[in-house]
Amino acid sequence: MKRFLIFTIKILLLTFFVLVVLDLVYTKVYLESSNRGKIGYVYNSKARVYDVVILGSSRANNHFVASMFENKGLKAFNYGMSGGHLFEASLLLKLMIERKYEIKNVILEADLNLSNELESESVASRFLPYIHNSKVIASHFAQQPDFWALYYIPFYRYIAFEPGIGFREMYDAAREKPTNLLDHLGYYPLGKNPNANMKNDLTHLKPLHNKYYEEIKHLCRANHINLIAVMTPMCSNTKGLDYFEKVHEMYPEIHNYEKAVEGDQYFSSCGHMNDAGAKLFTKKIIKDFFNK
Repeated sequence: MKRFLIFTIKILLLTFFVLVVLDLVYTKVYLESSNRGKIGYVYNSKARVYDVVILGSSRANNHFVASMFENKGLKAFNYGMSGGHLFEASLLLKLMIERKYEIKNVILEADLNLSNELESESVASRFLPYIHNSKVIASHFAQQPDFWALYYIPFYRYIAFEPGIGFREMYDAAREKPTNLLDHLGYYPLGKNPNANMKNDLTHLKPLHNKYYEEIKHLCRANHINLIAVMTPMCSNTKGLDYFEKVHEMYPEIHNYEKAVEGDQYFSSCGHMNDAGAKLFTKKIIKDFFNK
């Protein structure tokens, strides 16, 4: 019995040692990778200066053509993340501030994402390799139910979120294999989709007094950043468009551009404009906020 217990303890210690080593190896790779996505691009950077930073979900990523701001002499980058929520947008802004970015204006897509305060696991997981190296990341995740395991159990986060930060992603990061996420200054253009569903139903959505939107407002005030919060267009055949009116009633400072671009020819899907629509929309935003 004694020999069995000693053997078991040795196995457990060996397993723990292997997990610690794997955790250190994976983390070191991510700490040196900056060309795989927007989170690593920010984390592994120092003190960038921007006139315009764009934040939000895919409705920011696909709707704001960063090069059009640059053509006006405005240093810009689209940090919108497809699949992301305001949980991740707020954390990315915190990370930029931690990295001493100088930002004059933040354009925030704040519309459908106001209806929840959840993290997007697919996007949020990509912050986890840095959880021990960034106070703002650790603090942001501290209220999540699985924080203890993510923070204190070695290698657990890489197992739990294997599709996003597991072996394949680590291997590609180690090879410095680039993605297209940073192309076009972060803007991801969509094409025309002849089979797209040009119908949507927002009747089940209700805007919240969203704590992550409030965080972003506070961060901008505290760091002297001009916040431009906007609602972006939807296709015309959408039920429950009064959702945007409810958002404006709750947050009058959010500019309603839901009808700024009309016509299915400008949409790739009901909630996402194609490149032609995005260019029309970006032109309106530049005219309304940056024409002086």
